[in-house]
Amino acid sequence: MEPVGRRPELGTRNPATGTQNLESGAQGPEPRARSLEPDASRLYHYRFCCAGRPWADRKTRKVCLLSVEAEHRIPASQSGDVLHRLDWTRVARLVLTSRAIDEIEETRLLKERKLFYQFCARGHDVAQVILGAMLNHKHDTANGYYRSRPILLSLGLSIEDAFASPMMRAGGLSDGRDIGVVFNLPNRDGPCVLPMCGGVGAQYTPTAGWTQAIRYRSDVLGEDEYRGACGVALGGEASVATNGFWSALTMATTQRLPMIFYIEDNGYGLSVPGSFQTPGGNIAKNLSSFSDLLVLDGDGTEPAAAFALIDQAVAHARQGQGAVLLRLDVPRLSGHSAQDTQAYKSEETIVSEQARDPLPKLKSFLAPALMTEEDWSRLETEVRDDVESALERALARPEPDTATVARYVFYEHAADGTPDLQQQGGLWAEGHEFPAGIQTPEPEPERANMLTAIRRTLDYELSTNPKVLVFGQDVGPKGGVHAATMGLQDKFGEQRVFDTSLSEEGIIGRSVGMALAGLMPVPEIQFRKYADSAEEQLNDCGTIRWRTRNRFAAPIVVRMPVGYFKCGDPWHSQSGEVKWAHAVGWQVAMPSNAEDAVGLLRSALRGNDPTIFLEHRAMLDDIWARRPYPGDKFIVPFGKANTITTGNDVTIVSWGAMVPRCEAAVKKAGVSAHLLDLRTLMPWDAAAVLASVRRTHRCLIVHEDNITAGFGAEIAAMLTAEAFFDLDAPIRRIATPDIPPPHSPTLLSTVIPSAVEIATALKDLLEV
Repeated sequence: MEPVGRRPELGTRNPATGTQNLESGAQGPEPRARSLEPDASRLYHYRFCCAGRPWADRKTRKVCLLSVEAEHRIPASQSGDVLHRLDWTRVARLVLTSRAIDEIEETRLLKERKLFYQFCARGHDVAQVILGAMLNHKHDTANGYYRSRPILLSLGLSIEDAFASPMMRAGGLSDGRDIGVVFNLPNRDGPCVLPMCGGVGAQYTPTAGWTQAIRYRSDVLGEDEYRGACGVALGGEASVATNGFWSALTMATTQRLPMIFYIEDNGYGLSVPGSFQTPGGNIAKNLSSFSDLLVLDGDGTEPAAAFALIDQAVAHARQGQGAVLLRLDVPRLSGHSAQDTQAYKSEETIVSEQARDPLPKLKSFLAPALMTEEDWSRLETEVRDDVESALERALARPEPDTATVARYVFYEHAADGTPDLQQQGGLWAEGHEFPAGIQTPEPEPERANMLTAIRRTLDYELSTNPKVLVFGQDVGPKGGVHAATMGLQDKFGEQRVFDTSLSEEGIIGRSVGMALAGLMPVPEIQFRKYADSAEEQLNDCGTIRWRTRNRFAAPIVVRMPVGYFKCGDPWHSQSGEVKWAHAVGWQVAMPSNAEDAVGLLRSALRGNDPTIFLEHRAMLDDIWARRPYPGDKFIVPFGKANTITTGNDVTIVSWGAMVPRCEAAVKKAGVSAHLLDLRTLMPWDAAAVLASVRRTHRCLIVHEDNITAGFGAEIAAMLTAEAFFDLDAPIRRIATPDIPPPHSPTLLSTVIPSAVEIATALKDLLEV
C-alpha cells in the first residue's frame, strides 16, 4: 500500500540521486528556479498599481498589485510553454473526478442518507487542481477548508477515501470521527495537508507556523531539504474577515514567511455578499499597499491565466521573497452546501455564474491543442468508471469500530507495549532522542523560587534540544512580564526565543503549525484571561490526534500564568483551570512549588501530547513554594499526586496556591490530615484520592477557581460513585464564590479561601 499522500504516478525516483522528475510535478531536494520578473510568454496582461512603482522595488519591498484581466487570455501563439509545463491531462482527469464525486454525492448519496454534509467544489476545482500540481516540494503543505477536496485529489487523496470519509466508513481520513469534508493528509516524504478545522479562518495561523518552521529548520538547523518549501492556506473571501486571517497576515509579512494566502472569491459567504466581508468586495485591492506582501489578482476560471498566477505565487514564496496573497475570482456553481437553495441569488446572477464554469474553458484550452475531442470523451468515460468502482469499494467498507471511538485522545501504546505513534507532528514521530530523566530529585544546596526554577528548566531544554522554541508577547528582550524568560534571548538568540505580534490566536495557531512540522513550541499566554481569544486554536489543537485517528498530533506546551497576586481583578487574576481539564486532548499541570514546576515542565517538554502549564502568580516568588533545584534530569510524571502531610482523620485534596493554605489550616486546626497536592488535573490521580478517602472516611476539597462546576465537583462525583459507603460525612468543597476576582486586596481576601476558613471547615467536618 502506498503511503497516504504519496503521488506515485507523478514521476519515478532516481535511486542514485534521490531526485524525482520535476517536469511531472514531483519534487527533489530543490525546486527548479523560476524568474520573478514579469514574462510576456507566461502572462499576457498585467496591470501595475502602487503609484507606478517598478516590479522589483527590492529596497522598500513594497507591493505591486498584479491583475490578470478576465477578458485577456494567453494567445495561442504563446500558450505552448504553458501546455508543456504542467501535466494538463492529469489536471483534466482530476477535475473530472472531482465533478463526478460531487455529482454522485448530491444526486445519490445525500438522498440515500449515506452522508450528512456535502460542499460542492464546482467552479473552484480547476485552479485548485493546478495549485496542487505545483506543490511538489517534499515539505510543502496546504491547509484548506470544506471546499478544498480538489487540491486533496491533486495531492494524493484516493477516490475511495474521498467517498468513504463523508460516508463515515471505516478507515478514510478520520474513521468516522470528523465531518468528511474536513480533510488531512499526512506525508513526511512529500507535500502534506494539515488537519483542517470546522471553524472558518482557523487554517491560516497554523499554516503560518508551518512556514516559520520551514525557515527555522532550513536556516537555523541547517536542514537543506527544507529550503524552497512553502505553505498554502486556502480560504474563501468571507474568511478574510476572521481573526485568523489577519493574525496570519501579520506574521507572514513581518517575518517574510514563504506563505501563500490563496483566496477563492466566489462572491458569497454562504448567503452574505463579499462586500460585507471586505470594503469594496476585493481583498486584493485593499491590501495593495501592504508591505512585504506580493498581491496577485485574477480570473480563476481561465486555466492558462490561473496557472500563470499560481506559478508566480509559488515561485515568489520558494525563492524567499516573502508572503503572497493570491485572489482568484471563481464562481460557486452550487449552493453553499447541498441543502442551500440559493434563493438569495437572482436568476441573472446564477446564469452569469454558470456561464463562467471553468470546466468548458479547460476543455477548450486542451482540445485540440493537447488532445482530441475523442481523447476528452475517452477520459470522461475512464473517470466515470474509476469513480463508480471507487464508490463500490467505499460502500463495501464497514462502519467504524465502536469499540475504538475513545482511543487516541492522548498518545497511547499498542497492545504489545510498543509506542503507537502518530504519522506526523511532534518530535516523537521523527525519532527525536531526549536526555535520560529520573524521578528522584538531586537537590542543590540553595533553595530557588518557582520563577527561577521555570527559567532554569527552559534554559536546559533549550540547550539540549534545538527544536525547542520559546515565544509570546514580551518574552524576548523584556524576559516576559513575569520574568520567566529573562536572559534567554540573549543566550539562545531571537530565532529561538522571540516576541510575537499581539494576537493569542496567532501565538497558539503558529504553535500548532510548528508542532505539526516537527518542532516543540513553548508559547506563553501572559495571563489566563488572554487565552480566551485563542480558544478556537486551543480546542482544535487538543482534538487533532483524536479527530485524525492518530494520523497527526501537535504536542505543544502552553505556559500560562494564572491566579491572583498581591491583588486581583477580572482580567489578570483568573485561574480557570477547569476549562482546560474539560477540553479534550490537553494535559493540564498546576504545580504548587519549584520542585514540581521543574519536573512537570520537563515532562511536558519531552512529552507527546499538548500541555497547558499553569504558573500561579502568587507562587512564583512565594517562600513556601521555594525548593532546592532538583537537577536537570528530574521529571515528574503526569497523573501522580504528591503527599504534603500524612494523617488519618480527613483527606484534603487541593492544588496550586491553595496547597500552602491547606497545610497552614491543618496546623491551625490541629487535625490529622492527609493533604494531597494533585499537581496535574488532566490526568489526575483519582486512585490516590480514592485510597486516601477509603482510609480517612472524610474529604475536603479546596480550590481557587469558582465553586460551580469547578474541578472539585469532578472529584466529589468520583468519590460519591466509588466510595459512598466508605464516607462517614458528606464531601465538602471550599472555593471562590461565583464572582470574578475583585481588585481590592480587602475584597480579594474575603472571597479567596483562607487558612482560617479551611481550618474551620476541617473542624466542622470532623464533628459530623
